[in-house]
Amino acid sequence: MAKVLVVDDEPNIVLSLEFLMQQAGFEVTTAGDGEAALDCVAAAPPDLLLLDISLPGISGFDVLERLRADPALARLPIIMLTAHGREVEREKGLALGADDYITKPFSTQALVEKVKALLDEAR
Repeated sequence: MAKVLVVDDEPNIVLSLEFLMQQAGFEVTTAGDGEAALDCVAAAPPDLLLLDISLPGISGFDVLERLRADPALARLPIIMLTAHGREVEREKGLALGADDYITKPFSTQALVEKVKALLDEAR
């Protein structure tokens, strides 16, 4: 069973994403901020990361940069999830190495399909 790490500081979003990913057949862990996300990845690397940009402490962009700088995690599929839909932020996320960039609100079906597609590519 593929492991998905959901990183968001909004409890309602974490709950809905956790439920959505579990319904799609994934094992889910969650983190409420960037430091916790890095700790989770270090302790047990997931197969895919759903990462919010606006986090307390270090931002999702910083988490993304740190993970991409680690050769062991450079190929970890990462989808940025954010309420920030500006093109400059999307370009920054993709330039830093995100595999995709999805703005909230988003289609749950489209998100599940994207997660499955990225996990298939990573195998």
